[in-house]
Amino acid sequence: MAIQDIYPTALRLLGRPVLVVGGGPVAARRAKGLLDAGAEVTVVAPVASPALRELADAGLLAWEARDYRSSDVDGVWFVQTATGVAAVDARVAADAEAQRIWCVNASDHEASAAWTPAVAVVDDVKIAVNAGGDPRRAMALRDAVATALETGDLPLRRKRAHQGSVALVGGGPGDTGLITVRGRRLLAQADVVVSDRLGPRDLLGELAPEVRIIEVGKTPGHHPVPQLEINRILVDEALAGHRVVRLKGGDPYVLGRGGEEAEFCRQHGVEVEVVPGVTSAISVPAAAGIPVTHRGLAKGFSVVTGHEELTEVPARPDHTVILLMGVAKLRESTAALAASGMPLDTPVGIVENGYMPEQRVTIGTLASIADQAEASGVANPAVVVIGDVVRVSPFAPAHFKTANYSTLTPNKPRAAAL
Repeated sequence: MAIQDIYPTALRLLGRPVLVVGGGPVAARRAKGLLDAGAEVTVVAPVASPALRELADAGLLAWEARDYRSSDVDGVWFVQTATGVAAVDARVAADAEAQRIWCVNASDHEASAAWTPAVAVVDDVKIAVNAGGDPRRAMALRDAVATALETGDLPLRRKRAHQGSVALVGGGPGDTGLITVRGRRLLAQADVVVSDRLGPRDLLGELAPEVRIIEVGKTPGHHPVPQLEINRILVDEALAGHRVVRLKGGDPYVLGRGGEEAEFCRQHGVEVEVVPGVTSAISVPAAAGIPVTHRGLAKGFSVVTGHEELTEVPARPDHTVILLMGVAKLRESTAALAASGMPLDTPVGIVENGYMPEQRVTIGTLASIADQAEASGVANPAVVVIGDVVRVSPFAPAHFKTANYSTLTPNKPRAAAL
């Protein structure tokens, strides 16, 4: 049988009687697949594997503990042979052919009237692959296609009307490789993307032309689309039957207003899913070789915005302080920490455009960093890290380091301004 002789189709066997001849592991797998399709399965075999017996004991299929009879094919819609004995499988296939019943002959794929494809399911998409009767080849191709669907490299977007929904997707710090697999898949399914100015924006260029992109990005002190209006956009688009992805930088629930958006959606009867992201509070320092905790230097950390009071944060070099959106009020923030007792020689690192080609790192002390930032034109997006962990960075001056921390490897640093 050549591949050109195959007419691909899908059988709807719900409530229809089918026959499996054989009792081994292959028969068990095929019976399970037929049960998943809703078929009424009868297994004929003198001996059944434990998996088949378990299905029979649960009442999910009927097992006839005997040899095959030609009359077994009477009245069935589909037959699967799996005895492992070529002569028996050929007899079953011949009986099925005589009654014009489709039969998969597991012993002879060339003579078989039908083939069982390699199958995978991604969301509500079922992938079936035939590969010239080569099951290992078919499985390899199936796995490759399933992976591409899982990661959003192939379009999963529905073309027919469907129920609207909202997904709050954390896109990470901006590198397209740092969004989660789930987030990438939902982006590939989206009808509408409500996007921030941060996050993996390069992925927007990969969307289908008919996907609408609504820009709602904010900058410190400038919110062209108020939060309440963003909430309303999400609900209105979902109620119109669209799959909406709210693509955010970092994580939706880390200083990202995601909790408010999710609550608003639920209050208006809109299904909402929250997909965590790699928060910039941790990932951007890592891009500059700065861990937020490190044995012997810091056991904990606090994440705040530069607009908040810092009097409640532990003012110690061994407790890392991470400021998001903190450039504009950096001088006030460092002064507040100093007033709370943090030593003026505490190391401070600023990482601009983490993971981007234009990434830049500025390192100083609590006393000097504000002047350094102004002199070098530091600007958002940036993450400020305050504490002894900054000593670990490969960008830190030599006098910041000790022998214990001088051999650590950075995470792809790109540029430094000291």
